[in-house]
Amino acid sequence: MGQVSATSTVLINAEPATVLGAVADYQTVRPKILSSHYRDYQVLEGGQGAGTVASWKLQATESRVRDVKAEIDVAGHTVIEKDANSTLITNWTVAPAGTGSSVTVKTSWNGAGGIKGFFEKTFAPLGLKKIQAEVLENLKRQVEDASPPSPK
Repeated sequence: MGQVSATSTVLINAEPATVLGAVADYQTVRPKILSSHYRDYQVLEGGQGAGTVASWKLQATESRVRDVKAEIDVAGHTVIEKDANSTLITNWTVAPAGTGSSVTVKTSWNGAGGIKGFFEKTFAPLGLKKIQAEVLENLKRQVEDASPPSPK
């Protein structure tokens, strides 16, 4: 059994504090940025930052659905989602980048062993990166459309 992970990054033209606030907003922002791969999204506790608990189904492939119950924590500039149902962990890290911010999403989990694990480690990250990229682009649009223009 090996570690499997996928990482994607986007640049957003907004202050890091604004972007971090949007990433940590599971009540208002998160439902607006999820791709069609997510369904049955709901906030079970909280809604903003640490202490939030949210659940959803992630249709990773046609035959693979993860039932996620994410417990949220925040450490500095990183929002951490730990799935209570599996080893899945997703870190959303916001960092200053030029006049805006970068957001890097890294999802990792303990994969299967043997030949199944080989295929999972080879192909799962490719599919997940596409899902991450779509969610990050949605986050970018959401934040930049809501932010006042930067002074020129």
